[in-house]
Amino acid sequence: MDALITQATSGDERHRGPAVAVLPVGSFEQHGDHLPLITDTAIACLIARRIADDHGLFLLPPITVSCSHEHAPMAGTVSISAATLYAMVNDIWRSLEASGTPGLIIVNGHGGNYVLANVVQEINTTGPRVALFPAHEDRAQARTDAALESSSAEDMHGGEFEVSLLLHGAPHLVREGVEGDDHSAPNRPHLLTVGMAGYTTNGIIGQPSLASATKGKAILDSFSRSVKAHLALIDPVAAD
Repeated sequence: MDALITQATSGDERHRGPAVAVLPVGSFEQHGDHLPLITDTAIACLIARRIADDHGLFLLPPITVSCSHEHAPMAGTVSISAATLYAMVNDIWRSLEASGTPGLIIVNGHGGNYVLANVVQEINTTGPRVALFPAHEDRAQARTDAALESSSAEDMHGGEFEVSLLLHGAPHLVREGVEGDDHSAPNRPHLLTVGMAGYTTNGIIGQPSLASATKGKAILDSFSRSVKAHLALIDPVAAD
């Protein structure tokens, strides 16, 4: 993880003078027996590092525990409340604004962090300052660009998309045996009521057997392109 977390100094950032920061938001939750509890955090960091490097943005350290209540009581999962996550992100943005970095890209690595959409909408009532990335459209484009074989409905958790990113950017985190963890549950109408345990016994919903490092690289390449539209709204200079 050291390679995914910023090691910049105050002098580095003073010289760079970025107008936009990047905040990775992950989770600490079960991803079956062959993927780490930090999977979503690692993925958020991979995406955040790539777009920060490509576009000269201020990379922040990740939020590593978030709203993973749908994964309880599966072993290893730890959550905070939506109110706590809201407060953390709001406080981070206000601190950035006070120090001269008013723009923020929030890279969300965990789909259960619904509250992030609310905090972004509220901050932006006075003008575009914050973007939640990747948006649904960005993910759809990345899936197309990487030629993923599974659909977004099929590929919910620990499947082709996530494992491909890890195989490309952090292969040491993927344990042997993950290719045998495929589990299908594309229809999940009661997920908010019964949680993940109502739809999977092994913790996976997706097909990790379809993953590859090549697909992971293509996903990151796509995200680096699609984030430009978000940057153009927050800070046109950063998007150039």
